Amino acid sequence: MSHTGGRVPRRRRRSRISLVLLVVVSVLFGVGLGVAGSWAYRTGWFEQGEPVSFDAAGDTAGGPMGTAPEGDSGAKDPEPGVPRSEAAAKTLLPTGPKAEFTVQNSVSGGTKIAVTTLAGKKSGFTGKVWVWAPKEYFDPKYARSGFPVLIALPGGNGYPNNYWMGTDLGLQSSIATWSQEKKSLPFVVVMPVLNPDAKYYYDGSDIPGQPRMGTWMTEDVPDFVRANFRTFKSRDGWAFMGSSSGAFVGLKSVLKHPDRFKAVIASGPDTVPDSPLWKGHEAERAANAPEKLAAALSEQPSAPDKDVYLAFQIGSREPGVENVRRFTETYGKGRVKTRLNVIKNGSHNAKTYVGSMAEGSIQWLSEHMQGPIAGP
Repeated sequence: MSHTGGRVPRRRRRSRISLVLLVVVSVLFGVGLGVAGSWAYRTGWFEQGEPVSFDAAGDTAGGPMGTAPEGDSGAKDPEPGVPRSEAAAKTLLPTGPKAEFTVQNSVSGGTKIAVTTLAGKKSGFTGKVWVWAPKEYFDPKYARSGFPVLIALPGGNGYPNNYWMGTDLGLQSSIATWSQEKKSLPFVVVMPVLNPDAKYYYDGSDIPGQPRMGTWMTEDVPDFVRANFRTFKSRDGWAFMGSSSGAFVGLKSVLKHPDRFKAVIASGPDTVPDSPLWKGHEAERAANAPEKLAAALSEQPSAPDKDVYLAFQIGSREPGVENVRRFTETYGKGRVKTRLNVIKNGSHNAKTYVGSMAEGSIQWLSEHMQGPIAGP
């Protein structure tokens, strides 16, 4: 009989070491899969590209989308001689044609950010549009009501993606929280591409000889929203928000079309059209300059049904603070109502801008817009 003095034979020790290593690796692999699976579940990674619908009860007046005649909301009186409800009178039901959406991301609370490709009939430009609807949109008590729309525009080139479609900046989840806290309306958030390519800035304008990005932003995108969502007929349900170059486009769009849009949250905005593509088109450039547009409106007497609301946000460490302050002081009169939030120690940063919206910008905007109307 051989004796080992209590030692495990070398071959057996190796086997046991291998077994322990195998167990450790398996555990770590399992933990990794669990973490990855949890992340994928929370972000909707497994669902990306899956079809999703924003249809809800009450979205149509008894027929398929697209059957309402042009210019007809589809919201009919319940019977001849019976007045419409407030919701029915103000709401535009989806007109169609219905777009095909696929999941881009999932937001806490079970809502989805979806994406589709829009071929703009008026601009001739085709690009991606991301959309998100709050949980209130699917609440039966709002089944016959429109919802306010917030067109969210990114900084930078905003092509081929609009960075607000991600969940890392927390725009949609913040709006969901703020609406529960009565700080914000439950906006439908719409996120189109900002430019037709990553080469130039097009200033959200119809620059001669270039893709008609002004028409895309202020006509094709709103038409697309009206085709797919319950919206409001009046400008009281339409606003922009954006940062940097996107803030410029949102600001300019509201000032240029005050009959279509009522308000904007402009964070770290440019206030001068500076695309190199304006060269040789000075008259058109001037027609898209926020300062000239604001000057014209500020000279007109204030009227509740015509005033525009400009909420500015800018970090205290940004070089444009005094420019934005001067803009609000110069043009904040007549039909132009302004609010300025200088973010303490803030920089030119989209995530900072989202957080600062809770400091009053989103509530101020919401107070001047139409919210969903509960049914009986």
